Amino acid sequence: MLNGNERKYVLDCLDTNWISSVGKYITAFEESFARFCGVKHAIATNNGTTALHLSLVALDLRPGDEVIIPTVTYIATANAVRYCGATPVLVDVEAATMNIDPAEIEGKITSKTKGIIPVHLYGHPAEMETVNAIARKHNLWVVEDAAEAHGAEVGGRKVGSISTCATFSFFGNKIVTTGEGGMVTTNSDALAQKLRLFRGQGMDLSRRYWFPVVGYNYRMTNIQAAIGLAQMETIEKSLADRATLANWYAQALAGVEDQIVLPKEVESVKQVHWMYNIFLRDGDAMRRDAVMRKLDEVGIETRPVFYPMHVLPPYQEDTAYPVADLWAQRGINLPTHQALTKADVERVAESLKQALRQA
Repeated sequence: MLNGNERKYVLDCLDTNWISSVGKYITAFEESFARFCGVKHAIATNNGTTALHLSLVALDLRPGDEVIIPTVTYIATANAVRYCGATPVLVDVEAATMNIDPAEIEGKITSKTKGIIPVHLYGHPAEMETVNAIARKHNLWVVEDAAEAHGAEVGGRKVGSISTCATFSFFGNKIVTTGEGGMVTTNSDALAQKLRLFRGQGMDLSRRYWFPVVGYNYRMTNIQAAIGLAQMETIEKSLADRATLANWYAQALAGVEDQIVLPKEVESVKQVHWMYNIFLRDGDAMRRDAVMRKLDEVGIETRPVFYPMHVLPPYQEDTAYPVADLWAQRGINLPTHQALTKADVERVAESLKQALRQA
């Protein structure tokens, strides 16, 4: 929601003519986000996908390398690996969270493996302690894909601070938005310097128009950062509003848990409910789609959970991923945004109950 200083800061950009990729709001937004995540560095980018790609470039991912990712994720995770000429190696997910299953990772590690990208799917953190332990054992880097998890925590630490580096998205539907935008966070001074080098066309940070590497134009504009800074000023309220929304849904749907699985929070983590997901206990994609159509008929928009990578044409495999194959067919994103009232949530819940009976 844009209900803070967004307009004021954007107008300041326009009034002062600082509208491009240089300006005070970029630095202020980066510093604010770094403090929020509890890291030394935050490097702003023009979207979440370029944040992922920038991270992999800075980590020297090359053609022929392999990166382990969960099969259930937004496609940008896999695409960023492919942009580097590397291969995304898919792993099944845990039923409780739809996040990468750490028990499946070591079996996919080869001599070509360079790193792991756990995804904090829909705002619930992945099991980072085990993932990091596996990475240390095999000398791999870890990039958290935290695009959907601003403010989520593992053991009291914010996501974005518990790996080699992490990436965030600020697309229009995210908890913090700049319309389009992204961020990379890290505690490594050396990695941060490389990220900034490659972000700005590869121009030397201390020697103007000298380009020691082939870089990318992945810079955020001052206008985007102005919106982002205003969003950071209200992020605690945004997170609290989503927690309230999740509680309303849990209360309103408590009577139908024999038919649907409600989201749970694994011990020692804090999820942020970027999307409130439910899963049908029975049926397949056809029944799920029938439920969604019934909701659409009464003016309630829903979405299916992400298709697993292994069923999509660019990454299709014949391998079975039992948890992903089952749960991806049954998952539904219910309306999740801060403008919803308790009455709205109760209407969604009652309509869902009716749709379940009809489908």
